[in-house]
Amino acid sequence: MLRPANQRSMPATDLAHSLRPRHVALISLGGIIGAGLFVGSSAAIHMAGPSVLVSYALSGLLVFLIMRMLGEMAVARPGIGTFAEYAGLGLGPWAAFLTGWLYWYFWVIVVGVETIAGATLLQHWIAAPVWSIGLVLIVAMTATNLLSVRTYGEFEFWFASLKVAAIAAFIVIGLGFLLFFGPGPASAAHQMTEHGGFFAKGWIGPVTAIPVVIFSMMGSEVATIAAAETQDPARNVTRAARTVSLRVLAFYVASIAIIVSVEPWDSVVPGDSPFTRTLQAIGIPGAATLMSVIAVTAVLSCLNSGLYITSRMLHELARRGDAPALFAATSARRVPRLGILFGTAAGLLAALASVVSPNGVFLFLINTSGAMILFIYMIVALAQIRFRQNVEAAGEQLQLRMWLFPWLSYGVIGGVAAVLVLMAVTPGLSVQLALSALSVAVALAALWLRRAFSRRRVLKARAAS
Repeated sequence: MLRPANQRSMPATDLAHSLRPRHVALISLGGIIGAGLFVGSSAAIHMAGPSVLVSYALSGLLVFLIMRMLGEMAVARPGIGTFAEYAGLGLGPWAAFLTGWLYWYFWVIVVGVETIAGATLLQHWIAAPVWSIGLVLIVAMTATNLLSVRTYGEFEFWFASLKVAAIAAFIVIGLGFLLFFGPGPASAAHQMTEHGGFFAKGWIGPVTAIPVVIFSMMGSEVATIAAAETQDPARNVTRAARTVSLRVLAFYVASIAIIVSVEPWDSVVPGDSPFTRTLQAIGIPGAATLMSVIAVTAVLSCLNSGLYITSRMLHELARRGDAPALFAATSARRVPRLGILFGTAAGLLAALASVVSPNGVFLFLINTSGAMILFIYMIVALAQIRFRQNVEAAGEQLQLRMWLFPWLSYGVIGGVAAVLVLMAVTPGLSVQLALSALSVAVALAALWLRRAFSRRRVLKARAAS
């Protein structure tokens, strides 16, 4: 039985508060460590050569600073909802509307992509059509979300734990090979400097790879969403903002450094997992099967989180009046059941588009969401600056502060703008930028229509009275 949105047991949200700090920490870690690292890193290495390490370091720093900005706002106003609500705190209701719907759409497309990716990987073991395997996967992850937020948290905790353990083991094995039972550090230096040198693609190489790298790192902001369903949102967001992003940055840079130190970078094939090639070169038996299992786990983790995120974002939009009110209701288990089911249906449609029209409708959907996370990061950075200015003007003391304010905050905006410019001048990415901008324009048009409808309704009410 659904409870109406206006019957809330808590002032900020009627969702359950049953997630634990360990859930939030691993959800945030798992949100970044996914197929984008295990497979997508091959494209970045191909674009930049060994200097892709610079790309990962700069991208990781940018994501870390975004998390710090979100952390500052979330600790000052804990538990009010997703980070879209924090965008609204700084810039006004329009920013919450725009951020919420853009993020929801972005993750709907991710759900579709991950459904197809997981089904394709499982076809190696299951002789069934992609669409049928994908349907089973998305139904299974929908079920975990419908049961309770604690069930989602437990599934995601173990999914993320396996991914983190896999990365940690890869780094330990790689370091052992390079330093002790392999050819030694001299060979690593040789792989880094030969085959065209460290900057094999010139200084522009690591720069052009940044858009590809930063997309693989998105997901850390999920911590601010999950923390709202804990007993102590401020403390859990603080922990995520301070430690999780730095750990992920270390994981990314260390694992990629091992890959380009063990094998020649130009032997990496875009689309194949460089982790598999590296483990095979080290001599680990069953490396391909092992990495396939880990990749499937990464896909299921992302699919699980995607359904969680879309439902919570839609729930918040509905509570604000920016989405139909029925999505603000929760089930007896205190989960936004209709939001979960709607996200599942939308994700399934995106997945079916991949089967029916992979180079038509599905490619168009991918492109319309390609640069979405960058636009969202830009709004968050602008919101943090305005929020900080308002808080300091009121004389309020902040527990968690963005460093070197406002210059580092402006530096984040400049960094995001630079990535957008790179996309505009990079073949293959310029189309994504243009179509993603079209999505923003559609969201702005929807905001204008909503406001126009609201004004008309108010005028009618006044005339009737």
